[in-house]
Amino acid sequence: MRGQILVCLPLFTLLSLFQSSTCQIHDAQTHALLQFKAGLDDPLNHLSSWTNTTTSPCHFFGVRCGDGANSGTVTEVSLSNMNLSGGISPSIAALRTLTRLELDSNQLSGPVPPELSQCTQLRFLNLSCNALSGELPDLSPLAAALEVLDVETNGFTGPFPAWVGNLTSLTTLSAGLNGYDPGETPASIGNLKNLTYLYLAGSGLTGTIPESIFGLAKLETLDMSMNNLAGEIPPAIGNLRNLWKIELYKNNFTGEIPPELGKLTKLREIDLSRNQLSGGIPPAFAELKGFTVIQLYHNNLSGEIPAEWGELRDLTSFSVYENRFSGEFPANFGRFSPLNSVDISENAFTGPFPRFLCHGRSLQFLLALQNGFSGEFPPEYSSCTSLQRFRINKNMFTGDLPEGLWGLPAATIIDVSDNGFTGAMSPVIGQAQNLNQLWVQNNRFAGVIPPEIGRLGQVLQKLYLSNNSFSGEIPAAIGTLSQLTALHLEENNLSGEIPAGIGGCVRLAEIDVSRNTLSGEIPASLSLLSSLNSLNLSGNRLDGSIPASLQALKLSSVDFSSNRLTGDVPPGLLVIAGVQAFAGNPGLCVAGACNVDGDHKDGLLGRKSGVVLLPVVLVSATLLLIAGILFVSYRSFRLEVMRKRRDMESGGGGGDWKLESFHPLELDADEICGVGEESLIGSGGTGRVYRLELKGHGGGVVAVKRLWKGNAARVMAAEMAILGKVRHRNILKLHACLSRGDLNFIVYEYMPRGNLHQALRREAGKGGGRGGGGRPEMDWARRRRVALGAAKGLMYLHHDCTPAVIHRDIKSTNILLDHDYEPKIADFGIAVFAKVAGDDDSPDSAAAAAESSCFAGTHGYLAPELAYSLKVTEKTDVYSYGVVLLELVTGRSPIDASFGEGRDIVSWLSSKIAAGSLGDGVLDPRVAAAATARERDDMVRVLRIAVLCTAKLPAGRPTMRDVVKMLADAGGTGPCSPRGQLQPPPRVCSGKSCR
Repeated sequence: MRGQILVCLPLFTLLSLFQSSTCQIHDAQTHALLQFKAGLDDPLNHLSSWTNTTTSPCHFFGVRCGDGANSGTVTEVSLSNMNLSGGISPSIAALRTLTRLELDSNQLSGPVPPELSQCTQLRFLNLSCNALSGELPDLSPLAAALEVLDVETNGFTGPFPAWVGNLTSLTTLSAGLNGYDPGETPASIGNLKNLTYLYLAGSGLTGTIPESIFGLAKLETLDMSMNNLAGEIPPAIGNLRNLWKIELYKNNFTGEIPPELGKLTKLREIDLSRNQLSGGIPPAFAELKGFTVIQLYHNNLSGEIPAEWGELRDLTSFSVYENRFSGEFPANFGRFSPLNSVDISENAFTGPFPRFLCHGRSLQFLLALQNGFSGEFPPEYSSCTSLQRFRINKNMFTGDLPEGLWGLPAATIIDVSDNGFTGAMSPVIGQAQNLNQLWVQNNRFAGVIPPEIGRLGQVLQKLYLSNNSFSGEIPAAIGTLSQLTALHLEENNLSGEIPAGIGGCVRLAEIDVSRNTLSGEIPASLSLLSSLNSLNLSGNRLDGSIPASLQALKLSSVDFSSNRLTGDVPPGLLVIAGVQAFAGNPGLCVAGACNVDGDHKDGLLGRKSGVVLLPVVLVSATLLLIAGILFVSYRSFRLEVMRKRRDMESGGGGGDWKLESFHPLELDADEICGVGEESLIGSGGTGRVYRLELKGHGGGVVAVKRLWKGNAARVMAAEMAILGKVRHRNILKLHACLSRGDLNFIVYEYMPRGNLHQALRREAGKGGGRGGGGRPEMDWARRRRVALGAAKGLMYLHHDCTPAVIHRDIKSTNILLDHDYEPKIADFGIAVFAKVAGDDDSPDSAAAAAESSCFAGTHGYLAPELAYSLKVTEKTDVYSYGVVLLELVTGRSPIDASFGEGRDIVSWLSSKIAAGSLGDGVLDPRVAAAATARERDDMVRVLRIAVLCTAKLPAGRPTMRDVVKMLADAGGTGPCSPRGQLQPPPRVCSGKSCR
């Protein structure tokens, strides 16, 4: 018995020591993970199980522990796509047994801690699709184990990390889409002999591809797209016999396509688009049989498309637009392939159109515009029910359009304009139940417009039938097209009356029925079209008077000329268009002065008295309007000054403080109301803003706004109603609202970089920025980050909030910047009116809209339609955002004396565009001078997006969801796949062919 005890005691001691050691490891790893959690913002509470009370970190959400030698210790942390923000804590280095770390597809920011290199057992590291910044720390100590390194789609700066060449165990290297300094591709990448996947897109790479890369015999994917690589594509690329995917698009490669590509028998996908390649398709390259994707668009390639490509069996995507290809297209192309997208636009193809592109019944995108195809269009496409985008405009087709094409059930756009088609529009048009846009103008179509078109009431947005020979009456069914924004029927043979039901097209912004033989009176129901901006009824036989109710519309362009109209011209329409818009109507009069002798020839243009009276009426009305505005403005200004003076002299009321808290933060009411003038950082229309360092537990810095009296209750209610509910990284965080009597304070998160307006005018080093030397603090990388972040914030307000929130005062001073230049939209003091009033809007209205009881916004940012209407929509925010984009790209203020009297930045840019100088003299010279060629190209792309946003007509502006997508596509920052690799945007149409 005693012997047994002697034997058991050491075992018990060993077991105790083991348990003690395990507990210590668990405690250390739990502490490290909790420190890691403390640095994160977890709005969806995914990490709720990460607490001290949990028995083991192995039970934490997203954490796995190992077995064997690593039994009970943390080996994996997987938190992909959890909507996390904040930074990566250096405490992660305490997890020495970690083999897998996945933090991709979140909103993490700040630098990568160099301590991460202490996790020497890491085999898989994925930090992609975040907002991490700074230089990547040297992770060479991970060389022994690391197999996958994915840091793409972040904001890393500095030189491209050449130390990656030390990670010789890597099979996957994905480091693209960051903000590295321009420089050559490190030759050391050639050391990575195990590499199968290389993703260096958008890495600022210059020069040529180093020869060492062509020694990576195991490489399967080579992606060096969206760089500034130059020279010819090296013939040595033929050495990479395992390649199945090549992505070299959007570089500056010249010369011909190397015939050595014909050696790559495993090649499935190739994209050489957006380069300066020339010559034809090499025969050896044409003989490859395994292609699924061929993208060669936007080059200078010429010659014919190889007949061999008509025999391909697996091809799904083919884009060669914007080249100089010519000759007849291969007759068998697509006969044996499951084609999904084909874009052969803007070449010089001739002869008959290929018949078999939809033979596989899976074609969704067919774009062949602007070529020389001729003859009749093949009837085989009538049964291509998968087609979504069908554009064959600007060719030389003749004959009838095959009937089935009118009724394609999946098509969203049908564009056969600018050809020589004849025949009639088929009634099967009513079967095209997804059709958004129908473009058939400039053909020779005839017959009636079938009433079946009314079946598209919930989808059709644009209808262009102009310059044909359509006859008969405009079908009454047109009035059921409730989504229609543009109706163009000009230059046809239409007769009869304009249907009164047209008032049901509640979203119409443009109507042009000019140069027909329409008769009857102008329907008063046109005044129901509250979105109407342009109305052209000229060149018809309309009679009767012009409805005075049309003056209530937001019209910016009208034309009633060359009709048989009579009576007085409504004065509100005269102000819009002037006398020429009413010419050719002998019976029209101004202010009752007409037809005194019974002769209609002495009408509006015939009587001198009428001509003289018109300017007098216009000038008098204008002077009265200006005088009224000046009087009201001065009176409001004096009242505001007196109110603010009384406000600052009074000390508020008594009673207890009322505190509404929205984010956990220890606040002391006396500390907030006692903030001193020495802490003042700004003053605006709603109050004064102070910087306050909290003295309580946890400390921290907040921004405190003391509201002016008078509108304080309204402003506070607005901020609470919106900021108290929304949660988005690009919307300013509201901590609390505090009130007592006449004293009202709002506490926000503090933004150390101030507002965008200030940052755009600071030099580097004078506002916390980099460097110095007279360079602007906001380089292009930072400006682009602000553009995308602010767009995402607005997209959230417009599309993800119910009901939609309309800000109404988007401007650079209301976009604040945190330490990492992440933008936050602020100042929702007037947004609540749009939101509350919009609650009662019809659910099928064009956009979340509201009728405000007062004018609001800032001069220079106001959408044109607000000059004659107080009704706001999301599109008014889009316009203001477009002005902010112009500030970011040009560096100019919205209102500047250099633009000329009465002009703003939008009209200034319009004149530049008209002069053909979209880039030179427009881009901010301080930024453009230091930018790479890729960045300058990107500046021009963002400028074009700004032009779209500031379109005169609201219907012509994109939604903020569209803007975010355009910005992401322009910068190559599309969505990430589950494993964190960037998926390139679908390149099925160019900017021209996507319009």
